[in-house]
Amino acid sequence: MATIRREVTIATDPATAWDALRDVGALHTRLCPGFVVNTVMEDGARVVTFGNGATARELLVSVDDAERRVVWSVVGGQMTHHNASAQVTADGDRTRFVWIADFLPHEFGPVMAPLIEQGLAVIKKTLEKKG
Repeated sequence: MATIRREVTIATDPATAWDALRDVGALHTRLCPGFVVNTVMEDGARVVTFGNGATARELLVSVDDAERRVVWSVVGGQMTHHNASAQVTADGDRTRFVWIADFLPHEFGPVMAPLIEQGLAVIKKTLEKKG
């Protein structure tokens, strides 16, 4: 199984970052506009449309207020397994945002890594504007 772990420090407080991350139906407006262009909520899931036109149905596994962590799993599509999480923690007066994705087949790594990096760059830019 392939694992990609990326993190970024964001010049905003963790409460602000968590408020945007935990709003799981508003990726396209509050967390990563442009990278995600639409989010449609379904029972226990969300359908995410990305800026490149791709869509994914993501089962929402956990929204953990105590840990400030969201976990989701992409179902359907070409991957045989996908589980990911995003978590915010304090880093001094800033926020550390960590995104981890585990997936099969591992050959998707060269595609997934740059997408996660692009998403994190948009998240950083968005939250720093609002912080």
